[in-house]
Amino acid sequence: MSLLVLSADEVERLLTMDACIEAMAEVLAALVRDELYQPLRFVVKPPGAAGLMGFMPAHRGGERAAYSLKEIVVTPDNPTRGLDAHQGAVLLHDGRTGELTALVNASPITAIRTGAVSAVATRALARPGARSVAIVGTGVQGKAHEQALCAVLGEDVEVRSWSRSSGGSPEEIVREADVVCTCTNSSEPVLSLAWLKPGAHVNAVGSSVPWARELDAETMAAGSLFADKRESTLNESGEYRTAVEEGAIGPEHILAELGEVLIGAHPGRTRDDELTIFVSLGLAVEDLAAAELVVARAREQGLGVEVDF
Repeated sequence: MSLLVLSADEVERLLTMDACIEAMAEVLAALVRDELYQPLRFVVKPPGAAGLMGFMPAHRGGERAAYSLKEIVVTPDNPTRGLDAHQGAVLLHDGRTGELTALVNASPITAIRTGAVSAVATRALARPGARSVAIVGTGVQGKAHEQALCAVLGEDVEVRSWSRSSGGSPEEIVREADVVCTCTNSSEPVLSLAWLKPGAHVNAVGSSVPWARELDAETMAAGSLFADKRESTLNESGEYRTAVEEGAIGPEHILAELGEVLIGAHPGRTRDDELTIFVSLGLAVEDLAAAELVVARAREQGLGVEVDF
């Protein structure tokens, strides 16, 4: 059998942000229609290790049956080495035979699809006419989010970014923003409820494990909370779990999954002055959809390396 191998550079060329945004909207809608299956991710965090290894499997049945697995090592200090903190691969398997059909570099998949999902959430939940964006964090995800938010809000949108190296706090840029994206690896909250203007929309992106969070309990309690997947939020979100432990919210605080808003099962935002929060943990079905899009385009364009396997 033949295995298609795609490098990081090839993935970046093939996975355009506009196409990825639409692919993410489609797969999140399919997820809430029970057309895909994914268990919780499995995380290995060795004692004393600086990072962790995560395994994210997904499955789609039917005529286009497929299995996927993203294996990813997250090393927080990689940016000091000039490397993405996320290193790994997405494996695609034929859903009928189980044959491994593609091996795709996961670093750009993760960056682009995460930004694309925030763009989908912003398009669905932000106040109409939102024109200003604050991005807290200027690493790989920060850059991907700038591209993604411009794609859905327009090229004339005002984007301001902040990083630790900027000094001070992100308060100044957050106070003026219609949309705020937190894209850090912080284990402690990086913004305050008092900084958020009425009607703001927040994409909380950087925390995907229970021991890290970017939003405090006060902010979580004040906002209308939307999840990529309820089960993932209940088990994996540091923002959510800490707010529950502090007695600020309960399970009913999750209004809907983003896919439910996309298919019209939930109205999403209902008031202009409503604070909406999307907790983005990253889902295996997103990796499946992004990798399949990349592989289809690679085969159309004759890119990648086919090897016997």
